[in-house]
Amino acid sequence: MANNQNHHQVKAKKHLGQHFLNDETVAEKIADTLALKNYKNVLEIGPGMGVLTKYLLKKDVTTYVVEIDTESVEYLQANYLNLAPRIIEKDFLKYDLNEVFKGESFGIIGNFPYNISTQIVFKTLEMRDQIPEFSGMFQKEVAQRICSKEGSKVYGILSVLTQAFYHAEYLFTVPPNVFNPPPKVDSGVLRLTRKEDYSLPCNEKLFFRTVKTAFQQRRKTLRNSLKTFDLSDNLKANPIFGKRPEQLNVQAFIELTQLIEQDV
Repeated sequence: MANNQNHHQVKAKKHLGQHFLNDETVAEKIADTLALKNYKNVLEIGPGMGVLTKYLLKKDVTTYVVEIDTESVEYLQANYLNLAPRIIEKDFLKYDLNEVFKGESFGIIGNFPYNISTQIVFKTLEMRDQIPEFSGMFQKEVAQRICSKEGSKVYGILSVLTQAFYHAEYLFTVPPNVFNPPPKVDSGVLRLTRKEDYSLPCNEKLFFRTVKTAFQQRRKTLRNSLKTFDLSDNLKANPIFGKRPEQLNVQAFIELTQLIEQDV
């Protein structure tokens, strides 16, 4: 079984950019990161050969998995018979999850393929009304970026947009040697817990646009990076426009958006 599993893993990772977790202790530790409060369903993204899945199936929650690789799906169907009806053979980024969840809440977990991990976070933000909790493994520097605070060199668009709606915690680091094949970098596990009040007291589209535009020229002051907004000279005289984007926390970006909203 082990050799067969490794053969499947190596084939699958070639077109998914995925490194498969081999360490049972780490898998169980990741499965335990979800609090599983106030929702009944969990979706695992990219389960591969089910090393994390087996620990999720022991919990008092209904586990679904979404997997794009046909060989991995066949392996899961053969080896996890009780999971078979809840294996979704789709591309997570393109699939309408409400075909399964019908508007209900669900948690997300996974050892995410590095090449789509930030896109997974952005889709989670789009579906935040249904996703109270999210945890998983990323390339370490991506996990750190998501959880970083203002003033950090890695603080950016992903940090602000995620932390506008979720509390972000960096939980632990995972070394390369527990994967097949081993990646060239460390991995990091994080948890996102949705805020009790996650509605923004400003125009949401304008907030997203302001954050993204500001960080596109992160070394410039906001007065320069937000030139495309055609703001009044009176507004640009506000001291906040003399700051660079990495100096603003989430609340400051909300206040900046409110100022722009009133000026337009």
